[in-house]
Amino acid sequence: MIDFDNILSPRVKSLRPSGIRKFFDLLETMSDAISLGIGEPDFTTPWHIRDAGIYSLEKGFTKYTPNAGMMALRTEIARYMQRRFDLVYDPASQIIVTVGGSEGIDLALRVLLEPGDEVIIPSPSFVCYEPLTVMAGGTPVLVETKAEDDFKLTAEQLRAALSPRTKALVLPYPCNPTGGIMERADLEALAEVLRDTNVVVISDEIYAELTYDGRHVSPANLPELYDRTIVVNGFSKAYAMTGWRMGYLCAPPAAIKQLVKLHQFGIMSAPTTSQYAAIEAMRNGDRDIEAMRADYDHRRRFLVHGLREAGLDCYEPHGAFYVFPSIRSTGLTSEEFCEKFLLAERVAAIPGTAFGPGGEGFVRMCYAASMEDLTEALRRLSRFLDTLK
Repeated sequence: MIDFDNILSPRVKSLRPSGIRKFFDLLETMSDAISLGIGEPDFTTPWHIRDAGIYSLEKGFTKYTPNAGMMALRTEIARYMQRRFDLVYDPASQIIVTVGGSEGIDLALRVLLEPGDEVIIPSPSFVCYEPLTVMAGGTPVLVETKAEDDFKLTAEQLRAALSPRTKALVLPYPCNPTGGIMERADLEALAEVLRDTNVVVISDEIYAELTYDGRHVSPANLPELYDRTIVVNGFSKAYAMTGWRMGYLCAPPAAIKQLVKLHQFGIMSAPTTSQYAAIEAMRNGDRDIEAMRADYDHRRRFLVHGLREAGLDCYEPHGAFYVFPSIRSTGLTSEEFCEKFLLAERVAAIPGTAFGPGGEGFVRMCYAASMEDLTEALRRLSRFLDTLK
């Protein structure tokens, strides 16, 4: 019998399992629980987008597409990026369609990194950046952002984290789990720090459309960062298309050439049906974005107010669909709080520690849930907090 413990990759074995999974496993055993844990829109993909996918199947459009994605889709992505964010990309040489934003992040890191290269990652942030950096042979350099800084990466922090081995900087804004954003002035300060370096910016903008105070600003909107930025985006959050697994990268042509090469060996092409649906989303989905964002904004303000009324200090998120309240006043660790809350009141939240350094003392709650569930979750939270007094 093969001894897999001795032959499996030590690099993979060294990775920690996602801190989120434990709570989902517990949740599956409960029939009456409310989940504020999963980061997924509660909307169904708009009908006109689903219909486009269905029609493509009816017409028999089931073959491979070009490796980089259908030109019609890349053209619509280019139009969307210019229309929504004032960013100009050539669909033929600066855009690649990926299997979700996650594949895009993985591709970007693997194309850039050599063993020992360092990647600066603000924390707390999405769980994939650190393990994907490790699997690409890089060394994660986690920089702990602070609530008092609105969970932004500051120029001083970036300067302190830079080294001769720094190859890339991940900018995960709007941020999962904190809801923090970076404004133009913040990005300009980072650009000044990066001026005389060769550091590439990987900007994960999957929540770009869920920015509540003005329009999202990308690092690529700054002329001094445009040529060093790989923009990661996708359809999951803006169009409620998580299961369609559609993402894309926008980057300088030299980077796209290598990204396509790696993508064609590992994936071949993104799902054909999903690409047809994505074309429809890009062409006619702006109203869907606006409607869903307005709904999320209402829930955001409702949940922040409710958490504060319950006695928890809560930073007001300006993007994504998460709140990140402090639970330090309870005397519990983040994991203790979430486990006790789930077992006592059947409400699932995620401990801040699942998202890296800086997460202790916080929990993540997702407000992509019905107002009925949010209202009941707050009622149960108040009852739970009363038991801790």
